[in-house]
Amino acid sequence: MDMRADVLIVGAGMVGSALALALQGSGLQVLLLDGSSLSVKPFEPAAAFEPRVSALSAASQRILERLGVWDGIVERRASPYGQMQVWDGSGTGQIHFSAASVHAEVLGHIVENRVIQDALLDRLHDCDLGLLANARLEQMRRSGDEWLLTLADGRKLRAPLVVAADGANSAVRRLTGTPTREWDYLHNAIVTSVRSSQPHQRTAWQRFTDTGPLAFLPLVRDGQEDWCSIVWSTTPAESERLMALDDERFCRELERAFEGRLGTVVSADPRVCVPLRQRHAKRYVAEGLALIGDAAHVIHPLAGQGVNLGFLDAAVLAEVLLAATERGERLADVKVLSRYERRRMPHNLALMAAMEGFERLFQADQLPLRWLRNAGLKIVDQMPEAKALFVRQALGLTGDLPELAKP
Repeated sequence: MDMRADVLIVGAGMVGSALALALQGSGLQVLLLDGSSLSVKPFEPAAAFEPRVSALSAASQRILERLGVWDGIVERRASPYGQMQVWDGSGTGQIHFSAASVHAEVLGHIVENRVIQDALLDRLHDCDLGLLANARLEQMRRSGDEWLLTLADGRKLRAPLVVAADGANSAVRRLTGTPTREWDYLHNAIVTSVRSSQPHQRTAWQRFTDTGPLAFLPLVRDGQEDWCSIVWSTTPAESERLMALDDERFCRELERAFEGRLGTVVSADPRVCVPLRQRHAKRYVAEGLALIGDAAHVIHPLAGQGVNLGFLDAAVLAEVLLAATERGERLADVKVLSRYERRRMPHNLALMAAMEGFERLFQADQLPLRWLRNAGLKIVDQMPEAKALFVRQALGLTGDLPELAKP
């Protein structure tokens, strides 16, 4: 017999799990499926940092607090930062942002993706939501007013509404033929964790180099503030060269590229190299279908905003579905789902365009553009009101926020 649900969420990553929790207690039969085991590993405080991290905004923190997840994150490991220092490595322009400019304590938290995921799974296992582990989607088609999903092991699932939360290479997006706009940045990102001889001062550091941005994101372990997660965006040829270096030579190259801002780079954990590609679905919704998180949009990791956009997607979609349920509307109706798309697509596109503009501006070699970006950084750095506006937006204090994210 086919399994049925009112809302079937494909992908129990950070964003899909958040959506499931946001729908808890709604009276809707929610089923969350994922190809993994959905198990939670015991956290070891002395364990090495996971290479993939996210810069969680205050808005994301509020969402996770209201979903009962934030305490589980903090109990494991979260690294707050209150300042951001950005400078052009090819000039003299720089800009400094501070949480204190808007009377806030922090700009955000750097958290390992695995820590966020495990805290979400802990909460999911304590709820009455339907969880389906080791479930790999094989086929998907319309069957009357429902979707019929076939798993790799032959099991079949039915639901009037399917939510794609299965990441950048979404199987749901592929199987439903949802079109996207995408392009290759012709850059790779090297990610790892490094230890420096000087503390990071709870500051997120970003230098724009001739080949791409280099970020040092502050991490805290055992109370020590000398670890950072790095994201080093560079050309494929340069990334191949850097990945081939032994740890000692890599640390020296990294130290030079970072201009020694935190002293000597003492050590580096194993490196991961990730190709950078931007992707955006032309529509987030169709009849009985909604895309959220990386399934809908993948942006340059320049500002670490990807997961924050995803959490806002989940919170807005949940708000739309809960309001429609109260009004007795059919959740799978594209008119209902379009309310989610209208609220999230403009915001996501605006941020993607901004990140694209930054990336192109700082990659430009033409002298007038190099002068412009240096002059621009200096001018904005002397405008406290403009910087405070940027900080408020980064904290999630402005804009069309869902209830879960409001201060």
